[in-house]
Amino acid sequence: MSTKVHEITTREHLEVHYGQPKGHLNEKELPKLNKHSKHFITISPFLVLSTSAANDGPADASPRGDAPGFVQILDDKTIAIPDRPGNRRADSFHNIIENPEVGLLFMVPGMNEILRINGRAKLTTDTEILASMQVKGKLPKAALIVQIKDVYMHCGKAIIRADLWNPDKQIDRKDFPTMGQLNQDWYGVDGKQIDKNYSNSIKNDLY
Repeated sequence: MSTKVHEITTREHLEVHYGQPKGHLNEKELPKLNKHSKHFITISPFLVLSTSAANDGPADASPRGDAPGFVQILDDKTIAIPDRPGNRRADSFHNIIENPEVGLLFMVPGMNEILRINGRAKLTTDTEILASMQVKGKLPKAALIVQIKDVYMHCGKAIIRADLWNPDKQIDRKDFPTMGQLNQDWYGVDGKQIDKNYSNSIKNDLY
């Protein structure tokens, strides 16, 4: 049987299938940061940045991580995210140049709740902003400025179901291929050399 028979293709069908949010959850978004969301950002060492190119272009979800407080709060409706050294693909930034709409998921180890922010982003190389984000004397290549449109706390059910923070659930790293092995299988490159370069980069090129 074709799966199309069971597709949900309209907003009306979706709302009938899931029903309406109850009580205050129907209006849970706030238009700016409050004291709790600011606090969450200051203790968060990790976020996921979601972007999408214009005209049905590719979507992308990219991790961003650093010491807690690495995301700067410029005001109640503006935050700045440093861009540390990476693989230079800059997929997120290509998308943002075409389509500035972004979604952010902030996470804090040990907390099940997630802070969600949606807004419009732009890339800057403003020297004053970059200087305020330096680590070990090194500046980020750029900073992402996000103008907040809505912000809200997401309940912890997904993290609880995943049991994400349970140390007993961590796998033995030997149970999954190294980055070198993965790249060798996918691209035919020298896996051992990739692992050597990767190890050196982790030690010396985080900033």
